[in-house]
Amino acid sequence: MHAFIFLFSALCSLYTPSFVESTKNPSGFEVELIHHDSPLSPFYNSSLTSSELITNAALRSISRSKRLSLFQNNELNESPESIIIPNGGDYLMKIYIGTPPVERLAVADTGSNLIWVQCSPCKKCFPQDKPYFDPNKSSTYMGLSCDSQSCSSLPLGKHRCGKSKKCEYLIIYGDESYSFGELSTDSIGFGSMNGEGEKDVTFPKSVFGCGLQNDLGSETSHKTTGIVGLGLGPLSLVSQLGDSIGRKFSYCLVPFGSNSTSKLKFGDQAIIKGNGVVSTPLMIKSSDPYHYYLNLEGITVGQKTAQSGQTDGNIIIDSGTTLTYLEPKFYNDFIASVKGVIGVEEVKDPPSPFTFCFTFGDLAKFPNFVFHFTGADVTLKPQKLLGVLGNNSYCLLAIPSNDLSIFGNIAHVDFLVEYDLEGKKVSFAPSDCSKN
Repeated sequence: MHAFIFLFSALCSLYTPSFVESTKNPSGFEVELIHHDSPLSPFYNSSLTSSELITNAALRSISRSKRLSLFQNNELNESPESIIIPNGGDYLMKIYIGTPPVERLAVADTGSNLIWVQCSPCKKCFPQDKPYFDPNKSSTYMGLSCDSQSCSSLPLGKHRCGKSKKCEYLIIYGDESYSFGELSTDSIGFGSMNGEGEKDVTFPKSVFGCGLQNDLGSETSHKTTGIVGLGLGPLSLVSQLGDSIGRKFSYCLVPFGSNSTSKLKFGDQAIIKGNGVVSTPLMIKSSDPYHYYLNLEGITVGQKTAQSGQTDGNIIIDSGTTLTYLEPKFYNDFIASVKGVIGVEEVKDPPSPFTFCFTFGDLAKFPNFVFHFTGADVTLKPQKLLGVLGNNSYCLLAIPSNDLSIFGNIAHVDFLVEYDLEGKKVSFAPSDCSKN
């Protein structure tokens, strides 16, 4: 029997389009994002040094990249899901599900495409601090039928008819972690930004997965309870909100260790304007229609430019990956540019997962990096691409990859980044994200 079908059968044997409208029809709204290592995060560890924090984030990034690659290269890749990072993900957000609303802390991820939380009765779930979401206690919960539009939006082999013709879904990630349960609708709301403890906005009949069997690996924390997919798939939060947010969202990510929260904005509030805004085409690939692709033509450091030689979308922009990943030849040309511009003493045997580390006296004298996306030059200060390891030692926060190229989130810090799905473009503008 096919391995996928066997796993689906084993799990199931334990159990006998614009989709939503806002209750307040907002022109836009915003949500707080909390970085995994922020003092505001439940994962915060005050004993870790800044170099340990960046190393841990880089290791999470490696884990995610491998799973993304496995997902993309897997012949079973009909699923609109990417990979969830263990240890709670890089960015977390609060959502409120049901009537009365129940607060959940979930991973916010532009590389994933379904909203799901753990539900009771749970046959096999990872531990969480709060009780599992109980659909019987929500007056607005409804399981979806097998012939519903939303069920049909799941790829063949990723859904089946359960008891009473209810739609059952199965997500399998590249590392063989999974979520299986009932595709459902319920009210989903977002917490107020004014500190009054009320939801700014609620979207009734939002489609989500009520997970009855879930496994995100041995490193799963008790703090997170599910996922909020922000990818291009038809059941992601962004796709479900659709026209009600003008198919636009943006974020502004604060630096590691900041006492401020990052902001995720939707609709009119997501639009970035003014001087310094640059835009590049958003490319949607038929071979992978669920991730956000850009075209990176080259990278300049000082007076040296490494060219990618690509024109058709060669890099994913992803909020859940810390490091930047480049195709090996392009990466090697880039490293040669760095060495050619600045006399640096390369560190032998750099600490994992970094591949290029060096000593340098005054980082203020290091030139900026300019990423040349098609139609948009994005200038990164050295701190955006160099991790400080102490004693004037720095590691490049970009590494080679034989699989996916990814523009990682540490390079997005202190930028407004807008995704305009209607206009098919991604825009960047430098900003102080602790204030915006």
